[in-house]
Amino acid sequence: MRDARAVTGAPAYSVVLPTVGRPCLADCLRALAAAVGHPPEEVVVVDDRPGPGGAVALPLEAAGVLRERVRTLSTGGRGPAAARNAGWRTVATPWTVFLDDDVQVLPDWSRRLAEDLQAADATTGGIQGRLTVPLPEDRRPTDWERGTAGLEQAAWATADMAYRTATLADVGGFDERFRRAFREDADLALRVQEAGWTLRRGRRTTRHPVRPADRWVSLRAQRGNADDALMNRLHGRDWWTRAGAPRGRLPRHVLVTAAALTASACALTGRRRAAGVAGALWTLGTAEFALARIGPGPRTRHEITTMLSTSVLIPPVAVAHWVDGLLRHRGSVRMGGAS
Repeated sequence: MRDARAVTGAPAYSVVLPTVGRPCLADCLRALAAAVGHPPEEVVVVDDRPGPGGAVALPLEAAGVLRERVRTLSTGGRGPAAARNAGWRTVATPWTVFLDDDVQVLPDWSRRLAEDLQAADATTGGIQGRLTVPLPEDRRPTDWERGTAGLEQAAWATADMAYRTATLADVGGFDERFRRAFREDADLALRVQEAGWTLRRGRRTTRHPVRPADRWVSLRAQRGNADDALMNRLHGRDWWTRAGAPRGRLPRHVLVTAAALTASACALTGRRRAAGVAGALWTLGTAEFALARIGPGPRTRHEITTMLSTSVLIPPVAVAHWVDGLLRHRGSVRMGGAS
């Protein structure tokens, strides 16, 4: 292994890497193998593809010099929270580092990680890596690219997050009711801090490329509003501030959707003036949303038509997912039994 001797005195760690078999996993493993200075004791690749595993082999050979340290688990499509839990509960090292399969650590990552771990005091429960999202240099970024770039400011994102293994055991790990890669990291961070541990940002850096996506990806992303409803139930309405999470546009989406419903109801009951007023409010709200997304972007025909069509659909879809989350999680309690 090239220059793979551990940094003197640095705590041992294991990497837990959930995957659904995306091609980017090979790049992630290749970058991890190229990082020198303080290699992981083991790399636990958790195969979370639904159904029987092994139909298509994971590209584990990409781990190169780390291949002998790689082992796999299978969780059958239960979501990233369950996959990470399955992984960390099997490690024997004092620290567990979570990576996503679409990131690429930099060559000095393991050495920087060693410095991060060495600097941790007894109360430090977790240390976040710094994420960098490469954007096009020859044009303005698209709406999807700008959304991904927001990860650079995200707090406690498990795209690169080291937790003391004892801390994970103390709080019970990830809440598996979060079935998507959204908010499960914020929920864990809040519970870790409430248990008396501290979290801080480290010095290591990880590259997070923008993955390819179709024009409807922003609609599918609205499913996260159901997870926000669960966060409200578990942590109270001020969790946004404590978790360092942006509030988003849901309040505006509610108003725009209400205007659309009011316009339709008034038109059906013959109240033309009220329908006109409500329709105008819906039009203004939708136009403001579309322009806010089009303005910073490349303004190509494809991007503009995508922003126009999805800006009409996103508000009602977001509200529908929010209401679904409120109903499904109305009786949910925090892990450990606290309400």
